[in-house]
Amino acid sequence: MNFESKALKIKSPPNICAYAVKAVRLYLKFHLIVCVLFISMADNRFVGLRNVFARASAFGNETGTLPNGEYEPSEDTFAALRNAKILVIGAGGLGCEILKDLALSGVTYMHVIDLDTIDVTNLNRQFLFRKKDVGRGKAEVAAEFVMSRVPGCQVIPHQCKIQDMPRSFYEEFNVIISGLDNVEARRWLNSMLHGITTRQIDEDGEEYFDGIIPMIDGGTEGFKGQARLIIPRCTACFECTIASIAPATGFAMCTIAETPRIPQHCIAYAYMSLWEKEFGDRKVDTDSVTDMNWIYEKALERAKAYGIEGVTYFLTMGVVKNIIPAVASTNATIAAACCNEAIKLITFAGQSLNCNYMIMGNEGFYSSTFEYERNRDCIVCSNTALARVVKSSKATTLKEFLNMLKENPSFQLKEPSVSCTSGTGSTRVSRNLYLARPPALRKATEENLSKTLTELGLFSGDFLGITDPVLFMPLNIELELS
Repeated sequence: MNFESKALKIKSPPNICAYAVKAVRLYLKFHLIVCVLFISMADNRFVGLRNVFARASAFGNETGTLPNGEYEPSEDTFAALRNAKILVIGAGGLGCEILKDLALSGVTYMHVIDLDTIDVTNLNRQFLFRKKDVGRGKAEVAAEFVMSRVPGCQVIPHQCKIQDMPRSFYEEFNVIISGLDNVEARRWLNSMLHGITTRQIDEDGEEYFDGIIPMIDGGTEGFKGQARLIIPRCTACFECTIASIAPATGFAMCTIAETPRIPQHCIAYAYMSLWEKEFGDRKVDTDSVTDMNWIYEKALERAKAYGIEGVTYFLTMGVVKNIIPAVASTNATIAAACCNEAIKLITFAGQSLNCNYMIMGNEGFYSSTFEYERNRDCIVCSNTALARVVKSSKATTLKEFLNMLKENPSFQLKEPSVSCTSGTGSTRVSRNLYLARPPALRKATEENLSKTLTELGLFSGDFLGITDPVLFMPLNIELELS
C-alpha cells in the first residue's frame, strides 16, 4: 500500500512587537471613536431644548401679567440662553440644586458666591459635596463638581461675603438667583440691585430705568418654601414686604454647622451636632439641668473660639426648641421654580411669575401664586425714599431714636450709624453723630447716645443720613421734632 506523505508546515513564532503595535492602533482608533461620539453627544445634549425654542408658543412672555419682552422662536433664542451670565448666591442645600438645574438646562456661564465651608452635616442633602471635601469652601467644590459633570459649563467660585464684591461685579449679570439663608443678606442684595439702576428720559420725554438686573429669591424652611421674582423699579421689592416677615423661629441646619455668626448658631451647633457625637441616640431632656448645662458649656466654648458674645443659659433654653431641619425635596422644588423663572427671563419663552410662588408641605402639598403690591413708602424703591419724614420728641435721646428705627416695622434696621446735615448752601454742615463701625469710631461717638436730639443741636427740617448693614444705599430722614 502506498502512503502519500504530507510535509508538515510549521509557522514561525509570532512577532510580539507587531501584535503590540496593532493592539495600540486598535485602542487609539477605538478611543478616537469614543471621543467623537462623546463630543457629538455633548453637542446634542440640549437638542430637545433647541427644538422647544424653535417653536412658537401661545404663552410667550408678552402674554403674561408681568411682560418683560416678546418671545421670538429662533436659534438666537437658544443662543441667548447658552450665552447668558447668571450669578448664584449661596451654594448650600438650595444653591446646589440651583447650580445643577442651570447647568443641565443649557446655561454655560455662571458665578457662585458662598462664604461658608463644607461640614459633614451638609452631606446628606448638598449632593455636590463628598466626605473628602469637608473643610473646603462650598463655592469652590460646587464649581468643580458641576464643571466635571457637564462638559462646556464654566462656573467661577467666590468664597466671600456678597458685600465684599464691587458694584461693577454685579452689573455683569443678566439674572441673579439668591439661595441665601438670612433676611439681612437678602435686604442688602435687594437694596444694591435697586441702587445700581439709573433713571433716564427717552426721546419722547418718558421716564425709564436703565441697568435693571432681575433678582430671583428662593428660600426654604422645613416643608415650606417660596420663590419670588423681583424686577427693580417694576415689581414690589424685598423691602416692600419686610413688615410681613415674622421674626425667625428657628435656624437652618446648614447655617449652624458652618462658620457661626451669632450666639444662637453656637447653641444650635452644640445641640444638633456635638450632643449626638457625645451621647449617640439619647435625646436631650430639656427639663434636665444637667443636659441643658452641658449644651450651654459647649456652646460657650464654641462662641469663645469664634469671638462671639451673648451665649447665656437662658438663651440656650430657648434655642434648643427652635431647630428647623432641612428637607431635600423642598429645596429641589424651589430651586426648579427659581431656574424656570431665570430661563423665562432670558428667552421670554414663558410667562414670568407675578411675583411670588409658595409651597407648604407640612400636611399634603399646597401651593399658591400671588402678587405683592409695591409699598409707596418703601425705603428702597419708592419715590419718597430720598426724604422720609420721621416724627420724634426733642427730649428723645439718640439711643432711643436709633432703637425706634430698629423696632419700626417699616425700617427694621440692625446696626445703624447716623450723621446729620443742617443748613443750606455755603452754611450747609455735615457731622457724624454715631458710627457703629469700626470699634474705634464707635467708641469715639458712643457718648452721643445718651444725649437728647436737642442737646445734639438738631432741629425740625434737619436731615439725617442713616447707614446700616442691611442697606446698600443710605437712608435719608427728615426730622420733625415736637
